[in-house]
Amino acid sequence: MPQSNSQETAPQSSEIHCLKVSSKSSPASVAGAVAGMIKDGVPVEIQSVGAGAVNQAVKAIAISRGFLSPVGIDIVCIPSFADIVIDGEYRTAIRFSVVPR
Repeated sequence: MPQSNSQETAPQSSEIHCLKVSSKSSPASVAGAVAGMIKDGVPVEIQSVGAGAVNQAVKAIAISRGFLSPVGIDIVCIPSFADIVIDGEYRTAIRFSVVPR
């Protein structure tokens, strides 16, 4: 994924923003990012590799639902598998597409 710089524009609603979550990611921080993007109408994908990372991603989705429900936004997540390359090796990642209901 290319590095972003300050000259790029904000993502349009048709672009999907991918957040990569590790086992060391803070679920509350990821949840805040997810909630902010959903409020802005930006579709979100959360990608994680490994049981610990998937655990943090699921917690982040639950927390973001709590952030969004008071403002009348309900979200759903759609899990899927993705084959990715990390350090030249193929790994299976779990992707969660998070969209408003």
